[in-house]
Amino acid sequence: MEIIVLGCWAPYPKGGGACSGYLLRAGGLNILLEAGNGSLSRLREFMDFRLLDGVIITHLHHDHYLDLFPLRHAVEGARREGERTGPVKLVVPSFPEQAYQELVGYKDAYEVTAIESLAGETLDSGLQVQRLDWANLVFHFASARHSVPAYSVAVQGEGRFVFSGDTARTENIARLAAGADLFLCEASGLDSDAQYLRDSHLTARQAGEIAGQAGVKHLLLTHFWPEYEPAELCRQATDGFGKPALAAVEREIYQV
Repeated sequence: MEIIVLGCWAPYPKGGGACSGYLLRAGGLNILLEAGNGSLSRLREFMDFRLLDGVIITHLHHDHYLDLFPLRHAVEGARREGERTGPVKLVVPSFPEQAYQELVGYKDAYEVTAIESLAGETLDSGLQVQRLDWANLVFHFASARHSVPAYSVAVQGEGRFVFSGDTARTENIARLAAGADLFLCEASGLDSDAQYLRDSHLTARQAGEIAGQAGVKHLLLTHFWPEYEPAELCRQATDGFGKPALAAVEREIYQV
């Protein structure tokens, strides 16, 4: 399993950068995890979009799904030209309803599945999740704490990869991340931002503390405020984690 960082900034990118977007390659699949602004252009540096198997969006904020709109035109054009036979599978929350219904309407581009419609499962930890089986991968979606309905995602294949999505600190994310080989976690601010972020995001130190609580093997930070230096966020996350945390770098490939 490998994860390619297409974009790591939020809610707007640094010059030449992109907002949240990660290409997951595993089990013979190419899956775009988040589609923030700029991620489609970056995706095309690594693969032909016509070969994309699916997209997973954790929540419907623009810096996580805006590039679904240019991707829609790309897929529809490929189908008209006979270069792709069917729509892209899109797994997305069903709320806010207006944003969800707009995506459902693009039937020539997307085959939409609402995360809430997936089968429920209780993990050994007691965590309630939604489950998606896709080829030989298993995806678990756990509710996050954010300003709109949102999810954290675990992917089980040859290794275990967990993505926090956007979330304030909850027991859900610590349970979902337990024992992960790679934990990709938002680090939206510094210690000084804790009060401002408390209801919807994590500071870097909190990301490190959760990773330590969950016993993850590797912590990779993402979702950076573009006016901050990731190195400082890494220092605070490392303090919380008790061992080195890394900052996601655009165009880098991370193995799980």
